[in-house]
Amino acid sequence: MDAAMEDAEAQPGTGWDGGGGGADAVLGLTGDGASLSVCYHQAFAPHDDLILLEAGDDLLPDLLQGRVTVRGRPEEEAVLCTPSATYAMKFVGTSNSMFLIPPGEAVAPSLRPGHANEDATTTSDAAASIIKVAPGSIELVRTAPRLDKLRRLLRERPYVLDEDLGDGSEHKKGLYTWEDLCVLVQASDIELLDGLNSLSAVDIDGFWRTVDANSVNTVLDMILHNSVLHDWLLNAMPENAVLSVMESDGFTRKIVAHCLNRFGTKVEHEAASCWSLDEKLVCLQFAQRALSAGKMKLNSFMDKWERSIPSGMRADLQMLEGEVLYEKLGAETWVHAFSVADLPLTPAERFAALFRERPRWEWKDLQPFIRDLRVPGTSSEGLLIKYARRTQPSADADPIFTSR
Repeated sequence: MDAAMEDAEAQPGTGWDGGGGGADAVLGLTGDGASLSVCYHQAFAPHDDLILLEAGDDLLPDLLQGRVTVRGRPEEEAVLCTPSATYAMKFVGTSNSMFLIPPGEAVAPSLRPGHANEDATTTSDAAASIIKVAPGSIELVRTAPRLDKLRRLLRERPYVLDEDLGDGSEHKKGLYTWEDLCVLVQASDIELLDGLNSLSAVDIDGFWRTVDANSVNTVLDMILHNSVLHDWLLNAMPENAVLSVMESDGFTRKIVAHCLNRFGTKVEHEAASCWSLDEKLVCLQFAQRALSAGKMKLNSFMDKWERSIPSGMRADLQMLEGEVLYEKLGAETWVHAFSVADLPLTPAERFAALFRERPRWEWKDLQPFIRDLRVPGTSSEGLLIKYARRTQPSADADPIFTSR
């Protein structure tokens, strides 16, 4: 290391637009044994506002073109988001010295601190000027979006039919715009939009909201009631007719369209836009309604469920995977609501909640409640190994999973 570095004094608060540099000289080092002298820049200081970021080549276009944001509240661990992915930011210290050298020409010996009397013609010993010694860098690790918070925010104030928001700001409490959610939720824009879709959220007057379960049931019941009155086919319900009739019944077109999208798929029928109701989604909604009172005997539940669903649809227990749990009590089988949609999205909290519900799980019962977990770089098998202990009484027996 150049002796000038030991003699120079730091001068914090000075800019480094000139007065030396030399990053180009460092990048130009070639061949074995190539070397370059270094010295303190006149603006050398701790510069705590400068932090090194280590990123892969795939991230460089987003970084260089300003398509990244750092998201997180002061009490949260910050994440870096590209338009489509979320990265945890981990500071990794190093025992080696890492020098930050700004762009610019290398400093000639006569321009280095403490070398004012040297021969300025001696340029072969030009030095790169250091503005900061970095103790480490930020490492980016792909991570799952933090969408548990999104679910909590949207559940603060679900939409109910005939509500009046009023005009004052106090009436907007618990409501969030897209811009609000981008600030509060640690997820990329695409992941945030996917999260809103998975929660069946809808933009109402600029605020993203879920719709109250009772309101959804009311709208669905009226759609089905009108389908009988107007002879609409459940797999080809004319969109304009449905919206007009429902609007005349006092329902807003926005919420009716939302429910059609939630329970159906848009199709073309006789050159007109129509909706085909999804049998599984509709039957599941009626199953959840039947179980809202609590645990029931399976036979009683099936009778109640089958009597409630629309004519032409068929109830099947396979529709309820990830939505209910069965329990054998004596000669009777009981069933109660237990939805994967209500479980935490982070693996550690998900498994903890599952083992609070049941200390022992058979694989056929456990699998529907963990298959939606997505952790970049970790398989479902890896999650099981990390959070659950597997036992198998015999080679032909089903494996049992308990808390690790």
